[in-house]
Amino acid sequence: MSRKGYWIAQLDVTDADAFVRYQAAVEMIFRDYHGRFLARGGRSHGEEGHQTTRVVIVEFDDYKTALRCYLSSEFEQANVIRDGSASGHVVVVEGYDGPQP
Repeated sequence: MSRKGYWIAQLDVTDADAFVRYQAAVEMIFRDYHGRFLARGGRSHGEEGHQTTRVVIVEFDDYKTALRCYLSSEFEQANVIRDGSASGHVVVVEGYDGPQP
């Protein structure tokens, strides 16, 4: 059984107008890979490390699809827009479905 895959992005937006173009580009890419926003720039609170202005979590059907989307040429092209409008990092992680506390 495959586990869900997730992107966790923490970004500091530096050019809001250009970032809108990036958002439009990634929405189309996520649609193609069946990505679904779980969190998208809403309120966040951090006590440790650098607190970014924007946190986004995207869920995919499985880790393989999440990674394939991240490594796609389409996302590489979208990153050109993001590089001029925001800085930060994206982590692709596999979900957990084991025992819970």
